[in-house]
Amino acid sequence: MHEIITLQLGQQSNYLATHFWNTQESYFTYAENEESQIDHDIHWRPGLGADGSETFMPRTVIYDLKGGFGSLKKINALYDIADEDPAASSSLWGGQTVVQKAEPITLSAYQQSLDAGLAPPPLTTESVRYWSDFNRVFYHPRSIVQLNDYELNSSLQPFERWDTGEELFANLDKEHDIMDRDLRPFVEEADQMQGIQIFATLDDAWGGFASKYLERLRDEYGKTTVWVWGAQGAAQGVNREKRLLRLVNKAKSLTEMYKQASLLIPISLPSTLSPRLRKKLSFDPASTWHTSALLSAAIESATLPSRLKDAANRDTLGHITDSLNTHGKQTVANLQMSFSDVQDVPHNENAGDEAKDGLKLDMDFRPADEMVDGSRIRNGFHSAPKIFSQVLASRGDRAKDAAAEDEGDEDDRMRRRGQGETISRKYQSTLSYPLLDSFPEIFRDEDGEALQSNIAITTSLSTDAELSSKLRGLRSTVTRFIGLEDRETLGNELAEMADEYHEGWSSGSDFGDDDD
Repeated sequence: MHEIITLQLGQQSNYLATHFWNTQESYFTYAENEESQIDHDIHWRPGLGADGSETFMPRTVIYDLKGGFGSLKKINALYDIADEDPAASSSLWGGQTVVQKAEPITLSAYQQSLDAGLAPPPLTTESVRYWSDFNRVFYHPRSIVQLNDYELNSSLQPFERWDTGEELFANLDKEHDIMDRDLRPFVEEADQMQGIQIFATLDDAWGGFASKYLERLRDEYGKTTVWVWGAQGAAQGVNREKRLLRLVNKAKSLTEMYKQASLLIPISLPSTLSPRLRKKLSFDPASTWHTSALLSAAIESATLPSRLKDAANRDTLGHITDSLNTHGKQTVANLQMSFSDVQDVPHNENAGDEAKDGLKLDMDFRPADEMVDGSRIRNGFHSAPKIFSQVLASRGDRAKDAAAEDEGDEDDRMRRRGQGETISRKYQSTLSYPLLDSFPEIFRDEDGEALQSNIAITTSLSTDAELSSKLRGLRSTVTRFIGLEDRETLGNELAEMADEYHEGWSSGSDFGDDDD
């Protein structure tokens, strides 16, 4: 069935994944004459509830810190069991016990309405306190893994250093064998797993946790396709010391994940938006609910081919990876997106580049590291970076009507690879992106009115030469602020990564050489 198993690591990642799962849940159809375009078995696992009824729940494992799950309980309505004394059931002590419980977090009005089967009230940035406040999905109890060693948003013991996450994973894995306890049950029930997707952050302690998790994954499942969506926090309002810490964390995450991931896609909010796009987007950059919605719309659309029933436009994560990794080690990709009303075709107002140079879309989600030399300008590009390979996914009522001519057969792709031309692959689907009541009203039409119901989206995943200068700039910055012990190793690994995106191509663009 080509199942995909998801790992969600941390608060920001769980915001992203919650939007993702809400979207997947919306694809279920219940009328006899209505068939979904989505193969639900890819992301959902069948099971039986406590009352013997059939259930469908996400193939996912969700990690968060103490307090990070909000009002979400490990045992939900589908797996409700009689309350028992947790001390009596797990302790060898035969005497009296005293159990101290923290005050439970109250359900949001949105969740209360869902539980009661009523139309939920509109969500706001004030009413969304945790990712569970806008969650529409039931999870299997095995999916919920709370890490009690650290508390969410703690000022006394902040979870923000890469080494802290690395150490936490090592301790937990030594004590519990995380692969066996958390992941293996989901892997073993899959018939033919096509891959694992990981939602993580790169620039905090979760980057260290994810890097070591990925290393263990490779030990256990050496040939499995693994995609990592590496989110990065906004730099606005963050002091210099913490921004430097984040850059060091990111550098460590990139170099470690690069060794193990089949594809790593660093993502953050676009650093610049055109005037037209600023009119068509209305979101609060301080709201994780808003920012994760925008990113999740792009992620869900870019991976749509991996779960379509349409054989002509369906593909596996592994095949998409092969299309992007043209030279063997280009496993860091860039994500872009354009959107429009469902009846229109998403485009770029500056479109007009030759097809061989790749298509540039409105929003570029490549993180812009403000403190790094050579930060990008205008729409995320210095001038026109060399695009090695690009995978486009278009969705909406007119996606197939407006689809450009495809890239040709495998022989043509081999020819283009040999000549150093951009290798592209295109997928189209008439399935629009659904705007649910759990999704903020961030998309606008040309008149500034909130788009309702559905939108058309085009996404791009690409490997390009701009990454070379970004990595060299990151290297130049972070090696000045880390200890001598790590400086040489980290610096060399970043330089080697940069070479993979610069080798075999030279241009007049202002990339510059290594300044060491």
